[in-house]
Amino acid sequence: MNNTTFHKNLQALANGANYVFYNEKRYLLRKETLLNGKLLKVYAEELGGNDIVSANYYPSIKEGTLKPCEMSDAKVIDFILKAEEIIQ
Repeated sequence: MNNTTFHKNLQALANGANYVFYNEKRYLLRKETLLNGKLLKVYAEELGGNDIVSANYYPSIKEGTLKPCEMSDAKVIDFILKAEEIIQ
């Protein structure tokens, strides 16, 4: 997964809290890079709704291993591919 648009988009997100649009809804996205880049944690909450996206990504395991938290890989990948950061 490391040589994919998913990986590039995930790396491009700034660490910390960011507002993004996904499917015409606003989310608060939190990204943390831990263990010298060996772990990327993502957690997003829909503002004014009840949707969440949560996953851990390990870029150094098997060319990138995605571990979603109680949701499908497809949901996390779609979110990262389509989320647009809001410039403030």
